[in-house]
Amino acid sequence: MLTPEEPESRSYGREPIVLDGGDRRCVQLLIELRRLVDGLEPGTVVHLITSDPAAPIDLPAWCHLTGHTYLGPHPTSARPTYAVQVRSNPRATHAHAPWHLHNT
Repeated sequence: MLTPEEPESRSYGREPIVLDGGDRRCVQLLIELRRLVDGLEPGTVVHLITSDPAAPIDLPAWCHLTGHTYLGPHPTSARPTYAVQVRSNPRATHAHAPWHLHNT
């Protein structure tokens, strides 16, 4: 579910986009996150809500792979929330396997 959230300092004047991953695991979350960031403007911040215990490991690794910026946990959220900032020239990944770079 995508919803706007209250403005926050890391959003650089824009409201963050929220991806509520619920209890889904990182495989599905990364597929959804990859699809979402594909259509967003550079500089947009995405808040990913997830109870997946692997998220603090998988999200920074995925950002390192793709070139997006991992901003870390969102400290004021009631549920575990992690922030990612969309970059202008990310490295392309496979749509159904966003942990693999797309060879062009």
